[in-house]
Amino acid sequence: MAEGTLSVAQAAELLKVSERQAWRLKRRYTSGGDAGLMHKLRGRRSNHKTDAATRLAVLKIYRAKYAGFGPTLACEYLASDDGWEVSPDTLGRWLRTEGLFEPRRKRSKHRLRRPRRSCFGELVQMDGSWHDWLEGRGPWCCLMVMVDDATGRALARFYEKETLLAAFDIFERYTGAHGLPRALYVDKAGIYRSEEGMPPTQFGRAMQTLDVELILANSPQAKGRVERMNGTLQDRLVKELKLRGVQSMAAANTLLEESFLESFNGKFAVTAAKTTNVHRVVKPAMGLDEVLCEQEERAVGHDWCVQWRGRLLQIDAKHLALDLPRPGRRVRVIEKASGQLLVRHAVEALTWKEVLTRPVREKARKPVTNNKRYVPSPDHPFNKTPACAGPRSGVSPSSAAPPKG
Repeated sequence: MAEGTLSVAQAAELLKVSERQAWRLKRRYTSGGDAGLMHKLRGRRSNHKTDAATRLAVLKIYRAKYAGFGPTLACEYLASDDGWEVSPDTLGRWLRTEGLFEPRRKRSKHRLRRPRRSCFGELVQMDGSWHDWLEGRGPWCCLMVMVDDATGRALARFYEKETLLAAFDIFERYTGAHGLPRALYVDKAGIYRSEEGMPPTQFGRAMQTLDVELILANSPQAKGRVERMNGTLQDRLVKELKLRGVQSMAAANTLLEESFLESFNGKFAVTAAKTTNVHRVVKPAMGLDEVLCEQEERAVGHDWCVQWRGRLLQIDAKHLALDLPRPGRRVRVIEKASGQLLVRHAVEALTWKEVLTRPVREKARKPVTNNKRYVPSPDHPFNKTPACAGPRSGVSPSSAAPPKG
């Protein structure tokens, strides 16, 4: 172009720049040679570089309050709590330079990502995460998490352990907020899984009653959405609890309900592919409190009593017409989460009272029989020879004791 072998328009097409920019490059090359084509800021400080004072102030706050936080999460707290606007890339570069953060690389088996369900409430994943959530400020506890597959909207609550009552409680809270989901995805823990050929577990029985499909995952990766949610919460929620000085499980649940979950869902929840909400309304006739609890069928004794976990329940005489001790007739004992006990025959509620004292049956004592052979001791009188008596049979005269005196 400078030597006249190419036109400016042809050079602009080869360089993939506009014709006006090609004229500028020609003028710079004509006046300054090769150096004229170099960027004018080469070797100089960038116009957008953060000043040193800001960098030092941000790093000082990070060391004091957010040590161990990732760049993205630290930037969120720096902006909301401390008023410093820094991009995660910039903060990450500063932290790596200072040796304060090393990104963790995770390598695992290649898996195909399962597409999300299309409707809100079509599938909900549930899992319990046992972790040191309070980092020694309180006891270890289990965070029960439920996350909608279509939107990623989460509900979580802390419990002492992942028990049947905890699973019932978090599910009831979810249904109170959104309704009954179409399907529930869980792992193969004992409270959800029954052995082949055995009746369903208490939780499985409740899901059958509520017409909620219970799907058991064959691997953690199968319910990867809630597993990834647990990993995110073990990072973000643990740090939030630390910043707020939470030291008990009750205070942690208060933080979840009042602020954290709303903010978390606002940041990470997405819009479902379809706007249809397929959750089913919980009707009072369902008797949710009698479904999400422990219940079993029991036989009635001839004394019209039913045993339940060491307790003896005496059924009232006004139900005599039911002939409950008859073989094949059973009642259902229901223990609600509140501890209230119900006894039902079909749909009829039976009245009863607890037998607090039981007759003590005296144990029959076995007769004492002494079959042991008695062997007298050497100094027993039986083994001593009287002075007036002659030697015993079998004892030689020479070995007999001499007479006294």
